[in-house]
Amino acid sequence: MQNNPHTTLITSDAPVAANSHGGRAKCLQRLVRLEMPVPRTVALSFDAVQRIAKGQVPDIAVILDQFDQTALLCVRPSSEDPDWGGPGAILNIGMNDARYVDLSDSMGGEAAAALYLRFVQSYAVHVARLDADVFDDIDADGREGLQQSLRAYEDETDEAFPQDRGEQLIAVLRSMARAWDGTSARLLRQAKGAPVDAGLGLVIQEMIPGVGQGECGSGVLQLIDPTTGMPQLTGRYLSQSQGRDALGAGVAALYLEKDPRGKSLEEVAPTAFADLKTHAALMRVKLKEEMQVEFVIENGHVHILDGVRVQRSARAAMRIAVRLAEDGIITPQEAVMRVDPHSLNELLHRQVHPEARRDVLTTGIAASPGAATGKLVFTAAEAQASAARGEPCILVRRETAPEDVRGMHAAVAVLTEKGGMTSHAAVIGRGLGLPCIVGALDMRFQTRKKLLTASDGRVFKTGDILTIDGTSGQVLAGQPAMLEAALDDCFQTLMGWADSERDIAIRANADTPADAQTARNFKAEGIGLCRTEHMFFDPGRLIVMREMIFAQTSSGRAAVLERLLPMQREDFVQLFRIMEGQPVCIRLFDPPLHEFLPTTRSGQRELAEALDLPVSDVERRVAAMTEYNPMLGLRGVRLGVTVPEIYDMQARAIFEATLETSKNGAPIVPEVMIPLVSAKREVELVKARIDSVAASVASEQGVEFEYRLGVMVETPRACLRADEIAPQTSFLSFGTNDLTQMTYGLSRDDAGRFMSAYVRQGVFVEDPFHVLDADGVGELLKLGSERGRQAQPDVTLSVCGEHGGNPESIAICRDLGFDYVSCSPFRVPVARLAAAQLAISSRLGG
Repeated sequence: MQNNPHTTLITSDAPVAANSHGGRAKCLQRLVRLEMPVPRTVALSFDAVQRIAKGQVPDIAVILDQFDQTALLCVRPSSEDPDWGGPGAILNIGMNDARYVDLSDSMGGEAAAALYLRFVQSYAVHVARLDADVFDDIDADGREGLQQSLRAYEDETDEAFPQDRGEQLIAVLRSMARAWDGTSARLLRQAKGAPVDAGLGLVIQEMIPGVGQGECGSGVLQLIDPTTGMPQLTGRYLSQSQGRDALGAGVAALYLEKDPRGKSLEEVAPTAFADLKTHAALMRVKLKEEMQVEFVIENGHVHILDGVRVQRSARAAMRIAVRLAEDGIITPQEAVMRVDPHSLNELLHRQVHPEARRDVLTTGIAASPGAATGKLVFTAAEAQASAARGEPCILVRRETAPEDVRGMHAAVAVLTEKGGMTSHAAVIGRGLGLPCIVGALDMRFQTRKKLLTASDGRVFKTGDILTIDGTSGQVLAGQPAMLEAALDDCFQTLMGWADSERDIAIRANADTPADAQTARNFKAEGIGLCRTEHMFFDPGRLIVMREMIFAQTSSGRAAVLERLLPMQREDFVQLFRIMEGQPVCIRLFDPPLHEFLPTTRSGQRELAEALDLPVSDVERRVAAMTEYNPMLGLRGVRLGVTVPEIYDMQARAIFEATLETSKNGAPIVPEVMIPLVSAKREVELVKARIDSVAASVASEQGVEFEYRLGVMVETPRACLRADEIAPQTSFLSFGTNDLTQMTYGLSRDDAGRFMSAYVRQGVFVEDPFHVLDADGVGELLKLGSERGRQAQPDVTLSVCGEHGGNPESIAICRDLGFDYVSCSPFRVPVARLAAAQLAISSRLGG
């Protein structure tokens, strides 16, 4: 058999590999090499199992010759990746009337009957494909239950239960092989990431009964808590049991270690317990992984049936990788590679405890990770009032607008009816580290009545408690148990290792001092995008902005903006001080001015009163500023050209803040970014005015300073004409949110309504607002970066859209030679880790 690569006795040097015989077979071989007490095992390759599914049965006699004639057998699946699963194990193959009599003499009639009964019922359901309810009327166990089950089998099949061990084994192998190719099994494993043509191996192992005389039983043991990753002996053991019986719900399992609450394995079988701990510790070192040991005890002696990688939470995975590296079992680089960057979102935020009961009301788009519980509020003002009372609240809106930002700051989570991954609520939520669900279309939002109705008819009003799970997109009723964020020394150690490996810089998108401090805490290398428009929605500033909009002349607008200047200057002073000399890229005013005007009649009346104007004047001005498509209208650089007083004020605020902050520290070199550029002449016009403001500030204060001027590349034309634009600038920062929107002709705020259907039907592989489109938008990035650098070789290239925190998108930027990516503060660690993994893979030739 050793010479047959498809039917192989597992020995130290047998030709067994995970990609031909499966992960379980390969792990068992490793355990054999470690001289662990593994029962005799034969492995069938993927090819052998495929042939069995087609009716080509291997030589069963040769297989059975590897085992004692009286040995019972079990068959278990062995897929390449254990997470892909497989058909359930079949135990006690070889049980028949004769073996029942023999075992009754050696282990007792009840134990022998239990083995036979288990096999009969398992064989009937999984091999003969009988309905499980055939046995529903059988209440007896032991000998009587066995007899009734054998009669039920014969009644249903019109034949006696098979007595030949070889015949039983052939039927089991054929059943398991064909089950792997079933439609439901194929869909299930593909959902777990398995390729369409994933193979299945099978292992045939000598049964150690787990029942009988002396201390017998089965269980599992591991050395860590699978939720936290902390060292802790966990698992279960059940006397007089087989397989994974100990893991069943409601069974009276023993504790492993001595415990005042009840009997333990350590007490009933101290030698076996000590051996198990030794085996688990050796597996950890030699297999370089935290393993769950599946074992059986026979009269006090341990047998190791299997070792599988411990199933773990994201926080446990991180802690396991770091501890293995700190113990010298793996390298720090390997530890970095073992942690999924996406999973860091679970570490940076509170999460619903994995074992908590979930009362799910609906599932929307998981726009910003983390979980929070609070009372429902339906306006930003209510959210601020709730926060002032110290009451956590969830802000519910049809969709959020800039005037809701202060309410979002006050809330612990946000829920909206509309929107997608780059809608206003999603972007701001991620920036604030605020759990957010958008596009909850199955719920009825009645914001005026302050009611929220679930699809099952339950109605929730102001003050009712809900939980938002922004990681899964689930809206939950009530208050489930939570896990706190895990930003401990272990996290810091892993990120330190990551930073020593990566070769692309990571900045943060930050609009407020709080954002900047979060970015600093997460070790961002500067601010790559500061959106200044969010600074104008404070109630005290909003009225000044509205007054500026109603000014009739350039001098009138400048006079009003003069009142905003000191506020803007202080904003920038705070940002510069928090970032302590790191680069800060400030985007000049971008949104259309109509966003600052009230849309309701009551709001317009209040504005008319504040400005001492007739309501009719306000209504006419609002109507005059209405645009059919404001996202493509008078915004960004177009405002800078046609209403230049805004940019003049902002530039002065930036430069005056630069000089003030530089007095007591290293000189600040601010980066000023012009948004929505599409033509060289736009840059020339704005640049001339900004240079003029800089010269005026330097002259007034008698101090020279440096600054860098760049553009936000977010129109396709700017990518195509980058060779003309780049010579006017120090940097090109690609705003991939708008660039994706304009390339696809998709509204990023409305695409969520149909995006899931598009992805499901294969129109798009992924939501292009979530994962950067490598073929379309990526091609524009490639053209823009190549043409920009051809015209100006030292121009700095970056991405500052939300894609900057996406690992797949970082790979594209790195391949194109970008200098940095910028993302929401809470995504900075994700980007740092992803960039490190890309660098390590590149060095390894991956």
